[in-house]
Amino acid sequence: MSALPRLTAPQLETPCITHGFFSRAGGVSKGIYKSLNTGPGSNDDPDHIRENRRRCAEALGVGNEHLLTAYQIHSADVVHVETLWPKKENTPSPPKSDALVTATPGIALGILTADCMPWLFVDPTNKIIGAAHAGWRGALGGILENTVSAMVRLGAKPENICAALGPSLRQENFEVGQDLVDAFTTKYASAQHFFAPGKSADKRQFDLAGFGARRLRESGVTKIDDVGQCTLGRASEYFSYRASRQQGEPDYGRNLSAIALV
Repeated sequence: MSALPRLTAPQLETPCITHGFFSRAGGVSKGIYKSLNTGPGSNDDPDHIRENRRRCAEALGVGNEHLLTAYQIHSADVVHVETLWPKKENTPSPPKSDALVTATPGIALGILTADCMPWLFVDPTNKIIGAAHAGWRGALGGILENTVSAMVRLGAKPENICAALGPSLRQENFEVGQDLVDAFTTKYASAQHFFAPGKSADKRQFDLAGFGARRLRESGVTKIDDVGQCTLGRASEYFSYRASRQQGEPDYGRNLSAIALV
């Protein structure tokens, strides 16, 4: 495996997997995408994206084509991965989904983010893994609960599952309006605890990470870890959609978080 910089979570440290929350460091992209942009949905040079993803795959100890990411759409949809993505005109054609689960060794499940939550999961006893992309829409829609349910259908047990949250937008920088507060508290009355007063009377600061952890606990997952990094607060180290908007940039890169059974 290569020495590409990445964070790991103690809860996920088990011999049956390899994982990592990658930063912007260690890639070949230039300009606003500097340097480890792994997002095919960006307007970065495709050759640079492919090389960056190859480096991440190597760091995880899997083949280049074995690092899989979905076409993320802020849904609550989960895909069970058994084989590599089919190719269309020699290019992998990923499904539209926001979470992936598998019991197949050698496949790395990846999540692309630039403020949204990247969650990685493992049941080390039954050797089942998952990865979920959860922005506020996905979290509200149930993507985290659905990921746990999909793992259970493969044979995992909630009490065995370890989950870890990677770099994402944190409460001190996650300003939202009352409409979003209403959307969450209408569906989950307890969600009011995750909104703090904002800088102005009509704004609130949202603890999406805390809300996500609560949804997992209510799904029976109690082994929860968090690397504690804010993408906007550390925009020089991680890609951040909000940072790119604040700086008037036309596009933004994506951070990769991935896990693989070995």
